[in-house]
Amino acid sequence: MTRLADLGQWERELLLDMLEEIPGFGLHGRPWVAGPSLRQRRVAIVTTSGIHRASDAPYADGAAANDYRVIPGDVSADELVMSHLSSNFDRTGFQQDTNVVFPIDRMRELAAEGIIGSLADFHYAVMGAARVPGLEPTARRMAGMLKRDAVDAVLLTPV
Repeated sequence: MTRLADLGQWERELLLDMLEEIPGFGLHGRPWVAGPSLRQRRVAIVTTSGIHRASDAPYADGAAANDYRVIPGDVSADELVMSHLSSNFDRTGFQQDTNVVFPIDRMRELAAEGIIGSLADFHYAVMGAARVPGLEPTARRMAGMLKRDAVDAVLLTPV
């Protein structure tokens, strides 16, 4: 893992400035809600790994990448590619096992064992380099699709 101290001044300042763009939860209420047990939940995966099916278009470049990819629940791991490019990003783990960034096989096992209720029909991926303010419209679209798929739990895999 790269440490801030190991980065050049320009990149370190860019990342630190990005912290200011992250919205807070506010002072009123809590964003977390109670719900059914995990055995009753329908789970989707949302990842910032920049993965997509090989047949899909690559993501837009860099911090402007606020697009997303829909990944069907029946996708095979060998159909996925990663177009996330960065000198600070080691893709070796993904190349050896897709489940490192997109644990679809592990989630299928959990569903088969009854540990989770079911796996969603669709999962979602974005590019990790995207700027937070630019992702809000994307997040709202994905939230609507998750709701239509009756998803009530999301496994976030930040990369």
